[in-house]
Parts: sequence; C-alpha cells; structure tokens
Amino acid sequence: INPEAWMWYHRVIGGERCPIVDTWWQTETGGVMITALPGAIPTKPGSATRPFPGIMADVVDKDGQTVADNTGGYLVIKHPWPSMLRTVYNNPERFQKTYWDPIPPIDGQQVYFAGDSARRDEDGYFWILGRTDDVMNVAGHRLGSMELESALVAHPAVAEASVVGIPHEVKGEDIFAFVTLEGNYSPSEDLDKELKQHVVTEIGAIARPGEIQFADALPKTRSGKIVRRFLRQIAAGQDIVGDKTTVEDPSILDKLEAEIRQRHSQTKV
Repeated sequence: INPEAWMWYHRVIGGERCPIVDTWWQTETGGVMITALPGAIPTKPGSATRPFPGIMADVVDKDGQTVADNTGGYLVIKHPWPSMLRTVYNNPERFQKTYWDPIPPIDGQQVYFAGDSARRDEDGYFWILGRTDDVMNVAGHRLGSMELESALVAHPAVAEASVVGIPHEVKGEDIFAFVTLEGNYSPSEDLDKELKQHVVTEIGAIARPGEIQFADALPKTRSGKIVRRFLRQIAAGQDIVGDKTTVEDPSILDKLEAEIRQRHSQTKV
C-alpha cells in the first residue's frame, strides 16, 4: 500500500484507532509471507514490515548475494515453507525456469524468485518496489514504479499515477509518468513542473520524471489493476502489442496513444 493510501485508510476508515495490516504474498506462496503483526511490532506506512515467523526472506542481487540496507534488489525466499507451490500443471519446465532459475543457488540451496523487487531498511522492514520488470535503471540507479507513484499521489493534485520507464540514450532509461488529477485541478505547464519538483523533494533528483502525461483515466483490467505494459509501449511511441481485451475500457488506450503521438510530433517540430 502506498504511504498516502495507508495514512488515509488509517485516519478515515480506522478512525486512527485500527492498525493497518499491510502484507506481501502471492497466489503461488499459498499464504501471507511478509506481514505486520499489530501489537507485536511497530508498523510503517508503506512497508509490509517483516517476514512471518518461519519465512526466510532476503533481498539479493542477480548473483544471489544479500544487498546492503536500503538498496534495491530481488526479493527471494531462501527456505521451503508449508504452503509453497509444487509445480505448474503439465509444465514443470516453466515452473523451474520462472521461479527457481533466475537467481543462482545460495550455499548450494535453490531460492524461490518472487519476480518482485524490494529493499530492506535498517530495522529489517521490507519495502516492495514492484515487479522486477517495473523497476527502472536510471543512470545506474534502480527506481521502483511503486515508490515513484507513491510520491506523485502524495501531492494533493494527483488522484492516481502510473510510472513506466522508457529508453534514454544517455541515462539508459527515463521516467515517464501518467497522472490523473483531482476534480478541482487542471493540467498546466506550471503543475507539470510542480509535480516533477515534488518527486525530487520526496525521493531525490535522480527520480525527477522526464515527462508527465495528464490523463482523464488510466487503462485497467476488470479487477482494477493498471496495465503498465501497454502504458510502457505508448510512452515509448510504439504500437500497442498484446491482447487489449483484458482492459476494461480499451478506448482509454486509443486516446492516450493519440495524445502521446501528437505530443511527440509537436516536440520534433
């Protein structure tokens, strides 16, 4: 949960009396793996806190080495757990390739690769940065889409945000943000600059978005998840490739694609 949503839920829904239990888990894990334990440990807005008792989670680099505190890396589970998945039906090769091969064995033991990026702070609390393909490498700095989106949503003008990386010839990747505004705000050049500076204030200069595209709505699945893979293609000026029937309102994609193409053509002129 992004910190702004955490605080709102705690204040408005919980009346500042109820604890917020933020968790990390997957269908494949069969249960909660990292979770707050109200009354046992303090919570932090935006963090899933610590692994559930018996769960051996770690944040490692691509070689399987534990990274330093507050450094982004790959979230892995280092030891088996009772509810773990056993295979992919009729496709054991995919099971091995997807969950076990990406990170080499650690001390001779295979580790479960979650496909998520995370960091662990000095208190041992885990912060989920997003899916590994949603983590951007901007001039050698790993930035998660989730933390960038949380920074944008923390601004009073922003109702919703989705951030993707696009190719950049100098930095490797640049940050492209799609933003929907609260009803009493309108897109403007001044607001564009204000939001970029707001992200710098929240995270740092390296996180300044290269471009911000204001949008009436963002493409979502019927379950409410923003479809970043299409936004990434649109932001890069590419044709949309993939099954758009998974999007609840495909017309949003068409509108955004047209607006970005027009924007890029004006920039070239």
